[in-house]
Amino acid sequence: MFFFSVPASAAESPEFIEGSTVIDAAQAKDLFEQEALFVDVRKDSDWEAGRVPGAVHLELKQVFSEEKLLEEMDKSEPVVIYCNGVKCLRSAKAVKLALAWGFSEVYYFRNGFPSWKAAGMPVE
Repeated sequence: MFFFSVPASAAESPEFIEGSTVIDAAQAKDLFEQEALFVDVRKDSDWEAGRVPGAVHLELKQVFSEEKLLEEMDKSEPVVIYCNGVKCLRSAKAVKLALAWGFSEVYYFRNGFPSWKAAGMPVE
């Protein structure tokens, strides 16, 4: 008898999170030009490999907290939260937390850094 397993595909992040605004790369660029705060919640190695210029690194599992976010902005200011695209659940979790903490202008950049880079946007 032979047994084999097929690896489960990674879960996709939600397409919508109530209370947030889902944005694509073009909308993210507009917010970037308006100097909205970008928060990168990816792990350290991804951050070091490249990021949105001026983004703040608040790694979800180690650093992201209400206090750390408040060090960067007021709860009424716009914040764009991103990670590594639709297969990365970190930004969805961070968006839900930010909303629960009372941040009111939360932008969920679901397609994240890969789409930013693919659109030819600046990276550092």
